[in-house]
Amino acid sequence: MNVSSSAYYDWRKKGAKLIDSQTWHLCQRMKMHFTQSRESMGSRRLMKQLRKEGFQAGRHRIRFLMNKLGLVVKRKRRFVLTTDSKHSCPIAPNILDRQFSPGCPNQVWATDITYIWTLQGWLYLAVVIDLYSRRVIGWSIDKQMKQSLVIRALLMAINLRSPPEGLIHHSDRGGQYASHAYQQLLKQHGMVCSMSRKENCWDNSPVERFFSSLKREWLTGNSYQTRESAIADTHAYMSYYNSQRIHTAIGDVTPIEFEKGLNKVSGFI
Repeated sequence: MNVSSSAYYDWRKKGAKLIDSQTWHLCQRMKMHFTQSRESMGSRRLMKQLRKEGFQAGRHRIRFLMNKLGLVVKRKRRFVLTTDSKHSCPIAPNILDRQFSPGCPNQVWATDITYIWTLQGWLYLAVVIDLYSRRVIGWSIDKQMKQSLVIRALLMAINLRSPPEGLIHHSDRGGQYASHAYQQLLKQHGMVCSMSRKENCWDNSPVERFFSSLKREWLTGNSYQTRESAIADTHAYMSYYNSQRIHTAIGDVTPIEFEKGLNKVSGFI
């Protein structure tokens, strides 16, 4: 049983500590959620998730049990920027102006690009997020960071939502978003273009936060042998993020739960 003699005699001397069934069940749920989050769920978010399930546990107790169970959160890795604003295309004003809490769905969409490393080379991910529910409604992955990447992500969101005219579309000043083809697509669907100020990531912080969560919770520590495996794993995170990961900004529920509660938007991606 791979138990040393000293550990065995120490156990005989001290005896086993019994725990009640509720604590045992709590520990099992903790380990399940921690594993599902790929060792990224800290004590605060774990506490909120468990309280949703009916457990009466404070953060101090969750920290204590995490220590006993050996649940250690992974460290965050550093990543670089992907925005290339050195182009001659027109730049839109910052209409959104950090108003990240719209009152209804399909009122404000935010988008951006990040990158994923594989042993076959880089992959680039573009996403579109509805700021009302923080739900990812469109995404696209490619090995090249061209305007077609962001166009596919936007088309996915449009096909899913059929947004009304006047929707604010917010992005950075990257050449892909400022390109003629992308701007024409926005005009075709009656979207109002808004762009962050120069070198100001805070103007698009909800999408930056999503990328931070993706990399810290899902990608850190993984070494993808192929681009295909990275793409499949990223798609898995989209499902996890939309349907299982709770968000403080929307009342500690998932984006899907938040939208279903109002019955105003489309179904599960």
